[in-house]
Amino acid sequence: MRQKNQVFSDVSAMLSILFGGMHGAVAGRLNLEPMNVQLVSGTYFPMLGVKPILGRAFTEAEDEPAGGHPVAMVSYSWWRRRFNCDPAVVGKTLKLGSTIYTIIGVASPEFFGTRVGESPDLWIPLSMDKQVSPGWNGLDNKWFQSLYILARLKPGVSQQQAQANVNLLARQIWHEYLGPVLSKRQQEDLEHARIQLTPAARGLSRLRFQFSLPLQILMAVVGLVLLIACANIANLLLARATTRQREIAVRMAIGAGRTRLIRQMLTESLLLALLGGALGVMFASWASDALLAMVSAGPERLPLNVTPDARVLAFTLLLSLGTALLFGIAPALRATRVDLSPSLKEGRGMAAVASRSPLAKALIVSQVALSLVLLIAAGLFLRSLVNLANLDAGFNKDNVLLFAIDPVDVGYKEDARLVNLYQQIEQRVTALPGVRAASISFFTFNQGAWTDPVSVRGRTPTREDDEEVNHNVVGPRYFATMGIPLLVGRVFGPQDTERSPKVAVINETMARRFFPDGSPIGRRFGIGDDPKHSDDIEVVGVVKDAKYESLRERMRPAAYYPYTQRIGYYYDFEVRYSGDPQAIISAVRRAVGEADRSLPITYGNTLARQVDRSITSQTLVAQLSTFFGVLAVFLACIGIYGLMSYAVSRRTNEIGVRLALGARRSSLLWMVMRESLTLVMIGLVAGLGAALAATRVVASQLYGLKPHDPTTVAVAALASFVPARRASQVDPMAALRYE
Repeated sequence: MRQKNQVFSDVSAMLSILFGGMHGAVAGRLNLEPMNVQLVSGTYFPMLGVKPILGRAFTEAEDEPAGGHPVAMVSYSWWRRRFNCDPAVVGKTLKLGSTIYTIIGVASPEFFGTRVGESPDLWIPLSMDKQVSPGWNGLDNKWFQSLYILARLKPGVSQQQAQANVNLLARQIWHEYLGPVLSKRQQEDLEHARIQLTPAARGLSRLRFQFSLPLQILMAVVGLVLLIACANIANLLLARATTRQREIAVRMAIGAGRTRLIRQMLTESLLLALLGGALGVMFASWASDALLAMVSAGPERLPLNVTPDARVLAFTLLLSLGTALLFGIAPALRATRVDLSPSLKEGRGMAAVASRSPLAKALIVSQVALSLVLLIAAGLFLRSLVNLANLDAGFNKDNVLLFAIDPVDVGYKEDARLVNLYQQIEQRVTALPGVRAASISFFTFNQGAWTDPVSVRGRTPTREDDEEVNHNVVGPRYFATMGIPLLVGRVFGPQDTERSPKVAVINETMARRFFPDGSPIGRRFGIGDDPKHSDDIEVVGVVKDAKYESLRERMRPAAYYPYTQRIGYYYDFEVRYSGDPQAIISAVRRAVGEADRSLPITYGNTLARQVDRSITSQTLVAQLSTFFGVLAVFLACIGIYGLMSYAVSRRTNEIGVRLALGARRSSLLWMVMRESLTLVMIGLVAGLGAALAATRVVASQLYGLKPHDPTTVAVAALASFVPARRASQVDPMAALRYE
């Protein structure tokens, strides 16, 4: 890419790996704290314009030869944490896996990597990939797809020009390197494949991809709440301005100009808005930590700074000024538009003009409508979250502890000794008191994936078979540990060795898809779409469908293989337990130490927490939208109650006259409520129409229900109407007694 492109002045590559442990010559002991290690090409730092504060960065010469440059550059935060900012760190060595690296530099404190929320501790040359992960050979694999490419545009080249050039060049490279091994279907797929260039100014971020739409939805929700609050304040200002008509008329009669009076009222509105903005900033500084904790969904918080800064303060100031002008100008104009003679003669007996004005009515209707929109959205998000939480994932997530080992770090090779290590750990952990089952696996739920197509002997491929199959490598007790029921056949056992025929257990979906004409037991298939390998693996069992990457995913075909037949580096263990989890953790650590004392072990999570983490964005949206929906109804009710209380207080003379003429209390109550209930019903109808249109936008965030779910709409409408009705039930007798 660097040599053949015509649009980039420089090209670099990056790969992230989470390491379980590291030996440091400076610390002189094993560090069991997981490390985020990034492998980068030699042009990475120069291309980004990053200069180290100590030592030097990598050079382009360190891209070759493979494995020939065991050097490392450390991050500023890791240097401060591990070496206490020792300036003599350059030249010292550390051991990562089985390779000793020399520290050549320390990155500047402003540079935290190019992946937002994933700050690396250490950078090493990309050419060291085999030393970091022996047996992996990712860069030698033509199908490897986990490398991030970063490039700097040449002066004068637009993103559109670069996009066209890169896609043309990519197809040439794909056909040059992959052409001889591509099937017809893969060649067709490559013809339609496209590379999408993304501006890197804000960094790479899975968080942006995961939370972009949810946070946009929440911004819209917050905006609607702000509109409701502003409408509420505008209505109250309008009512207050009506009570000041006599005062304003007197001031205008003695020479006060209308412009000056409007400025005074806008100043009052501005003061309210600025006080509200200041309180909002104070609340935001507290709530930002809570929001970050919700997004992190784990004990380790994301390294993001969400403290309100100068930009947030400036935005708050502009928003406060804007709302003060937008919602304060109408009451000010109305209050200063008075007829001096009637206003100077006005007494307490005048009707509640403010409550009967079209503007006041429109504000009440808008508050009810917007609160209904928010309640319907909150109801949809809540029901979607409940559907996900109660979803049958195919496995039992409760009481399962997850931990990881790193055999690469202590020199294990892909051979029988590695298999023996796995077996020893499984046996020792399973024998612990309180442990019901334990197993190793290539992947745990939502922590990676291996997908490939399969070919079945004697089956003509259909277009439906183009869907790739999920694959996993597991231990013999995996299904018992995860609570995945066996439906037909058997699971793996001692007879499944490296020398025995290759076997697999498949899920229900794969059985239906690829073996629809009978029992799949004894049938054969191969990984990949090459018919030559279609009889490599025999199906020995069928298990219940289980989710693989996400709770929201459509159930896909899946195949499981015994690790005894696919010797490799597998890190994740699952332990089903009963009793105290902390006691189990301590016992597991001792059991692993008995198998190999030098083996690094880290605890990732419980399976239940890992499942919950997979729906963090849905939980965030559901909880916050519910909070803001309830807040919106509360604000709308305050507005209705305040306006009706004001209207009744302004009509005490009228109410007294009606009582003197024999009017009943119930008729007076209905007279007061009729107008407000009419406005509430109009608001509900308007809000219902707006909600039905708006919910289409959030359809992608829902699970197990449609945007126009009638139950949710009905409940939200009732939840809006009941408190609004109660707020409108102002007792005219109370106002009369007060008078």
